[in-house]
Amino acid sequence: MTDTAPSRTGAQSLVETFVNAGVDVCFANPGTSEMHFVAALDTHPDMRCILGLFEGVVTGAADGYGRMKGTPAATLLHLGPGVGNGLANLHNAKKARTPVVNVIGDHATYHRRFDAPLTSDVEGIARPVSDWVKVSKSADEVAADGALAVQAALSAPGQVASLILPADTAWNETRAGAKTRNETLAPTSPLAIDSTAVDDAAKALSSGAKAVIFLRMTLTEELLKWADRIAAATGATLVSDTFVGRTERGAGRPYAMRLPYFGEQAEEALVGTRHLVVVGGEPPVTFFAYPGKANELTPAGCEVHRLVPPNGDIQGTLEALAHAVGATSTAFRPVELELPSAPTGTLTPKAIGAAMARTMPDHTIVINESGTSGGGVEPLTRKARPHDWLGLTGGSIGFGLPAATGAAVACPDRKVLCLQADGSGMYTLQALWTQAREKLDVTTVVFSNRKYAILQHEFARVGAHNPGPKALSMLDLGNPDLNWVSLADGMGVPAERVDTAEGFTSALERALAYKGPALIEAVL
Repeated sequence: MTDTAPSRTGAQSLVETFVNAGVDVCFANPGTSEMHFVAALDTHPDMRCILGLFEGVVTGAADGYGRMKGTPAATLLHLGPGVGNGLANLHNAKKARTPVVNVIGDHATYHRRFDAPLTSDVEGIARPVSDWVKVSKSADEVAADGALAVQAALSAPGQVASLILPADTAWNETRAGAKTRNETLAPTSPLAIDSTAVDDAAKALSSGAKAVIFLRMTLTEELLKWADRIAAATGATLVSDTFVGRTERGAGRPYAMRLPYFGEQAEEALVGTRHLVVVGGEPPVTFFAYPGKANELTPAGCEVHRLVPPNGDIQGTLEALAHAVGATSTAFRPVELELPSAPTGTLTPKAIGAAMARTMPDHTIVINESGTSGGGVEPLTRKARPHDWLGLTGGSIGFGLPAATGAAVACPDRKVLCLQADGSGMYTLQALWTQAREKLDVTTVVFSNRKYAILQHEFARVGAHNPGPKALSMLDLGNPDLNWVSLADGMGVPAERVDTAEGFTSALERALAYKGPALIEAVL
């Protein structure tokens, strides 16, 4: 494992390996056990390190970065409690199949037996939200372990890799050289096309019975074009999962109907379907269990056809299916640009959607954690200028502001527009500070209805009793009201509050024209 390389710390060999492998951004919230990694950052000018004031910001930023870049950022987290603080957004990243490389510090190998206050089962905490976990045993192994972590993260369709770095493996010196770009291990290739599954789906789609092509993967324009050609040729309906990691949507691109969140509406959308062709995952289920209601959303009498798993060759499989149904020369159906009228009067979610559609520039990146208030935004922006739409894949709130931060780092030449519900925004509002510090081009719209509206809906749906004062107080964000203008100002982000459609449109125009972070509190 050793070579003639000069002596360096394990941490230095890891940073150099990361940069050589194309991982040149690190979102960090370090502690004492990570100080040698922090010091190693100064030894390599090509590694950009970005501080987050809370680990949930760090992991959410890595998720947003990876979804847009297609390659992983690194995170730097402090022992078990540090990765524990970041679990929620690692959960979202895993559900989105985002490539992420976590570097998790731990006590020195010889210190663990003393059961110091921060001693914990770091591996056990990281494993549920990781696809790959490894503990470095010595400084001589750190560079090779780092290359393995990057390989795992990049393996189809994208994985969360967690490398646990005991402090002495970071500070001890080694002559094991950093892995070069040529030595970096190739990621695992997607699974080969299943010709039997392709033939089965082609037969179902050509049967004349009502069919749905259900998409559960990142919806790039290219993949949507292939899926839409197949749908156009066979008469099938294109339906996407409720929460997709990334969708390229808007004018010039095909459209896939989003499966509604609520089970009753989802069942209605799929009623009468006789063949469900699933691309990139499993058939749809309800978000939660509800007393006396079905968990699975596949209609009775519907046959499920699993075309390709998440780690399969999705594009190759769609192309093969298009050939099988005679759709290779079929034209896809692009959405035509159609902007709504300028909104006036009371500020509503639909007014916000109309203003967005009219105002946001080409290739805006929209981060959607708007909750129930954003229900009117999606349909009104469907025919807007081409843009990307990033959703809450794992349902773990506190995603929006951090993901917008990471997306802005990944794509500094594109405007990022974050649609943020007020309740979930409070989970990770520290991301605003990072946006200000890094001068990131993010406009945040806070849907300020001063309540956990989704929980008010769910309270009745689970069959709970009529809420009394105590229950209602758990679903309300008033007393005192949140002041997002003051909160943003305290983080260094310019902000304003609006309560009319005209006021919101003007504020959005100003914010989008401004190069840097800005926030609009939209009072609903």
